[in-house]
Amino acid sequence: MYASAVDRIPEGVIERLPAYLNILIQLRTDGVSTVSSARLGELTGVNPAQIRRDLTHFGSFGKRGVGYDIGVLVERIQHILGSDHVHRFALVGAGNLGSAIAGYGGLRQHGLMVTAIFDNDSRKIGARIGDIVVQSMDELEATLQKQNIRIGIVAVPPEAAQTVTDRLAAAGVRVILNYTPVIVRVPEGVTLHNTDPVQELLHTLYYLSRREGVAHV
Repeated sequence: MYASAVDRIPEGVIERLPAYLNILIQLRTDGVSTVSSARLGELTGVNPAQIRRDLTHFGSFGKRGVGYDIGVLVERIQHILGSDHVHRFALVGAGNLGSAIAGYGGLRQHGLMVTAIFDNDSRKIGARIGDIVVQSMDELEATLQKQNIRIGIVAVPPEAAQTVTDRLAAAGVRVILNYTPVIVRVPEGVTLHNTDPVQELLHTLYYLSRREGVAHV
């Protein structure tokens, strides 16, 4: 049932699911059991009609006048996204950004766990970030193999990003999140996602400047 459903879900829907899931988990934590598309739209900024269309990919389980069962919806979205079981991450870069990522508590509620951290700075190697000891880059390949890690996060200086990406891919990592501002290349079979805070801020600044009359078209 789920496998065929995943094949039919458009990419745009998949991109919106994490936002839905975050809000649904918060509502469930607050003791809420059902939610309407209108309320979900208010909390996510997505048009309720679009939400209803998106959720039809999961079956007809919303009830008119009652809304969606949050527990059921969380379970189905987690299954589609693959967050209904634990995924181990490797993090390369134990600086301020890397430490913030490793210490972010929201990862665990989605089944995401940073279980290995690497750096080439002798001052950081051996230190602890949470309950994880920072390892030398010399240990990267062996640790990834031992823990069967398939997801890696790159949070290193820009000039080291491609080298680190190459090593992760060669060691069997199949999903790489690049937190550097540079473009890196990955081999076939490896999925790359770039997350640049500056680009996100520039995107939002456009709308701010439009509202304040700074931008002119």
